[in-house]
Amino acid sequence: MAKQRTAQNGLPAGVAAAWGLRERPGRGPARGLDVARIVRAAIAVADAEGLGAVSMSRVATEVGVSTMALYRYVEGKNDLLILMEDEAAGTPPPGPGPGAGWRAGLEHWARAHRDVLTRHLWMVRIPISTPPLSPHSVEWMELALGCLRGTGLDAEEKLGVLITLNGYVRSSVSLTADIAEAARGEGGADWEELEPRYWRLLTQLTAAGDFPAIKEMFASGEVDTAFEEEGEGSADFEFGLALVLDGTQALIERRA
Repeated sequence: MAKQRTAQNGLPAGVAAAWGLRERPGRGPARGLDVARIVRAAIAVADAEGLGAVSMSRVATEVGVSTMALYRYVEGKNDLLILMEDEAAGTPPPGPGPGAGWRAGLEHWARAHRDVLTRHLWMVRIPISTPPLSPHSVEWMELALGCLRGTGLDAEEKLGVLITLNGYVRSSVSLTADIAEAARGEGGADWEELEPRYWRLLTQLTAAGDFPAIKEMFASGEVDTAFEEEGEGSADFEFGLALVLDGTQALIERRA
């Protein structure tokens, strides 16, 4: 979540605005303009060009007002980023239900969270400076913690599972975003084109050195397919998700 000024009630100003706890402007300088329209315009810019393209002046141009007029609706860029992040996250899709078990619930949560971040890669570029406070982020938190009810874990352990799982999802999507940026730097080539080049270079660089684990990996003959088949491979999202949840299961069994 972006850093933000603190409102009088102790909440960051952007969070207060997201919850509707801060007075919104009345009649503004442009007919039909409101905070929701501004946020949608900012998200469209970020989706198309990345977070770096979002500025108050750029968003003002997109909605057809002056930059100073925009400040009547949004106090500043940090305020705008919080509102963008909350709007893009949205309400989480309903989980499989308590009868499906905690693991199915967290698998659903992780995949749904990853889908949101993948649609809006700029979200992983916003530094996390506070725990979840905006309306939709609290809803996502509630859904994840609800999956862990009845597991025997205490409150700190449940939060630890959530932090670890959220960190894994964000890290996975950050890697996707990094690869996408690198691909643009390579003239628009996608990862399927860049991957073979990477393995060839790594093979050459480690051939004469003391890298027994890397050489063993290449000798296995399994590296070439690690990223190609969906649902398989050591670098696949599902593989890492299973590792995180296996660790959670081990913790739950110890507590039982």
